[in-house]
Amino acid sequence: MTHIGIVGAGQAGAALAAKLRALNFDGQISLIGEETAPPYQRPPLSKKYMSGDMALERLYLRPESFYAEQGFDLRTGCRVSGLDAATRTLVLENGDSLTCDAIALCTGAPPIRLPAAIGGDLGGVYVMRTLADADAMAPEFVAGRHVLIVGGGYIGLEAAAVAASKGLKVTLVEMAPRILARVASAETADYFRALHEGHGVEILESTGLSGLTGTDGRVTAATLSDGRQIEVDFVIAGIGVRPATELAETAGLVLENGIAVDGFGETSAAGIFAAGDCASFPYGTGRLRLESVPNAIDHAEAVAASIMGQGVPYVPRPWFWSDQYDVKLQIAGLNTGFDTVIRRPGDKPGSQSHWYFAGDRLLSVDALNDPRAYMTGKRLIEAGNSPLRDAVADPETPLKSLPLATGLAA
Repeated sequence: MTHIGIVGAGQAGAALAAKLRALNFDGQISLIGEETAPPYQRPPLSKKYMSGDMALERLYLRPESFYAEQGFDLRTGCRVSGLDAATRTLVLENGDSLTCDAIALCTGAPPIRLPAAIGGDLGGVYVMRTLADADAMAPEFVAGRHVLIVGGGYIGLEAAAVAASKGLKVTLVEMAPRILARVASAETADYFRALHEGHGVEILESTGLSGLTGTDGRVTAATLSDGRQIEVDFVIAGIGVRPATELAETAGLVLENGIAVDGFGETSAAGIFAAGDCASFPYGTGRLRLESVPNAIDHAEAVAASIMGQGVPYVPRPWFWSDQYDVKLQIAGLNTGFDTVIRRPGDKPGSQSHWYFAGDRLLSVDALNDPRAYMTGKRLIEAGNSPLRDAVADPETPLKSLPLATGLAA
């Protein structure tokens, strides 16, 4: 094997390339990204970078010199327009083509944009994914201006926190009955609703966006689903993402909630792999696709090992985080299928954790400024252990000595 092509120079693509070198692959690695910047972190874009607390250079995953030192063929500002799976050939938009021994698709999951039919193509309407997105909207954050945020997930709430902290008037609308409806319990949603409202954010639940109107091509007003009309200076949409599967689809690869891969990260075409946000992999009796930095790194590194003939079936260890104001939310595990949430107060004022159970089995933990609860929950979940629910609910029972449930079915 002499040449490996990686499509996508984000967290997964960069991790995969670095792991290949760590596994002593000494051939050519072509790392191809559409953005002009070298690989960088995306999560701080809606947090510390947007707030001005992180400089551009700190966003970069590696110093720019790293790629030359490692002998990478790093191609930024370069789009892959075609993939021939049979010959493992990448066709670039500039007319070049690369034939590789193995190809890894690390194309990520771009945000869903507001439809043009309701004004989503007006100036002053943004999404948050790229460095260019963050830089384009940065001048909008001026105290006293009014921003409408569409979507009450973590991206929307993080943007709201930055805007409110900078003195903007913030209105957030969420079509679902509550914020964080898809990803968190009512208890966690209640915590963050109170946090944001305490900072002056207006949160409108069960409320959608009917349309945007503008003057001279720029948004100036919004009509909400309840008929209310509000004047706005700019809009941020945080309404979800879709895995980037176009390249895989045109190449005839199997898709299932993303690019379908086996436990070793290989797609339906031999020698073509996928990793990170764009890929779904076997999990339990079904398939799973995770949108997180830890999964992007871990999955990419597992795929690198598979390409090198050293792979083992990938087992995710899900964890996530969100920073809003002075609150750090840390999440361990996946809460899918929970039927009970136990709230446990933390050691410090305002800190707490929410423990998700299905029956007596611990599924996940939301820790709010409570790193001890997060570490304890993460350790238990990764070991396949579950604490007794009554012990979790009792703040007098120390985290380090939570008694375990026994006799749970595997």
